[in-house]
Amino acid sequence: MSTSSPLATHRAPETFKRNILLLNIFASLKMALLPMAIITLFWKDQIGLSLSEILILQALFSLATLIMEFPSGYLSDRLGYRFALNLACLFGITGWATYTFAGSFAGVLVAEIQLGISYAFISGADSALLYETLRHEGKEDEYAKHDGRMTAWAQAGEAVGAIGAGALYAWFPLLPFLLQIGVWISALFVCRNLKEIPAAKRHTASHLREALGIARKAFLLKPGLRYSILLAAMLGLASFYPVWLIQPYMQSINVPLVWFGPIWAVANLCVSFGSLLSHRIQYHLGARGTPILLLALIAIGYTGLAFNQLIWGFAFYFLLTIMRGIQGPFLRLALQKQSERHERASILSLKSLTFRLGFVITAPLVGGMADRSGLSFCFMILLITQVLLVAVLIWPFIKNTKTVWNS
Repeated sequence: MSTSSPLATHRAPETFKRNILLLNIFASLKMALLPMAIITLFWKDQIGLSLSEILILQALFSLATLIMEFPSGYLSDRLGYRFALNLACLFGITGWATYTFAGSFAGVLVAEIQLGISYAFISGADSALLYETLRHEGKEDEYAKHDGRMTAWAQAGEAVGAIGAGALYAWFPLLPFLLQIGVWISALFVCRNLKEIPAAKRHTASHLREALGIARKAFLLKPGLRYSILLAAMLGLASFYPVWLIQPYMQSINVPLVWFGPIWAVANLCVSFGSLLSHRIQYHLGARGTPILLLALIAIGYTGLAFNQLIWGFAFYFLLTIMRGIQGPFLRLALQKQSERHERASILSLKSLTFRLGFVITAPLVGGMADRSGLSFCFMILLITQVLLVAVLIWPFIKNTKTVWNS
C-alpha cells in the first residue's frame, strides 16, 4: 500500500504531460489543409464562383461557426475538452467527404457548414486543454511558449500540406480533398488518446444563466477581457481577408501556378516563425510594445499589397502572416490569465465568435469591393480601416490589462 501510492502519484503527471505532444500533433493535422493552397482556384474554376460568392461562402462558413462557437465552448467546459476535439474530428471527416461530390454553391456550402461546426468545437478546447495540462504540471507560466510551439506545429502542418497542392490539383482536382479525409481520420485517432484533466464538480442550476453570465463578464464586467477579445478579433480579421484574396492577387500579377503551393507553405512557415518568437517579443517589448509592432506589420503589409503590382508583391503577405503568428499566443495568454477553469474554453470561444461575427458582416462587402473596384483598391481600403481600428483598440487594451501580465 505504501509503495504503490507514491508510484501512482509519480506517474499521473507523466500521463497528462503526454497531452502536450498529442496536442502538437493534432495541431499539425488540423491545419494540414491540402486543399487550402488551391481552394480559391477550385471554387472559381471547378465550381464557377465569383469573388463575391467566395466571400459570401466564407461569411456563411463563419456564420455556421459563429452560431456554434459559444455553445461548443460551453459544452467543452462542461463535457470535456477531449470530447469536443473528438466530435470536431468527426465533423471534419464528413465535411471533407461532402466536398468530394459537391458541384455547386449549395454543395460547397453544406461541406463548409460541417467544417465550420468542426472548427467551432476545436476553438478554445485545444488551447484550454493545453493550459489545464500545464497548470496540472505547475507550469502555467510556460503557456505562451507552448502555445507558440503548438501554433508552429499547426502552421508547419499547413506548410507541408501546401507544398504539393498545386501539382496534386493539376493532376486531379479532387485529389487534395480525398487525401484530406485521411488526415482527419488520423486526427481522430490522436484525439482519442488525449487525457482529460480532472475538474472540480460544479452544481449549475441553469446552464443558460451560467453561459450568459460568462458572456456578461467577458463583454461588460471585465474591461481587460473585453478589449483583449476585441483586439484579438480585429487582428484576426486583418490577417484573414488576405487569405481569400491572395490567390487571385497572385493570378493578377502573373505568379505561375506551380508557385502557389510553395508560396502558401512559406506563408505558413512565417506564421510558425512569428508564433515561436511571440513569447520572446512579449518579453522584450512588453504588453505595450507588442501591439504597436503588430500595427506596424499590418500597415506595411497592406501598403505593399495595395501599391505593388510586381511579380514579387505577394511577399508583403508574409508580413501579415508573421503578425498572425505573433498575436495568437500573446492574446490567448491574456485571455487565459483572466479566465477560470469552468469558463476557459467559453471565453476563448467568445473571442472566436467576435472574430467570426466581424467576418460575417464585412466579408460580402470586401468581396463585392474586390469584384467591382479591383484588388488594389480593396487592399487600400483595408489598409486604412484596419490600421485605424487596431490603433483605436491598442490603448484601452494596454490600460486594462497592465496588471494581468504580473499575475
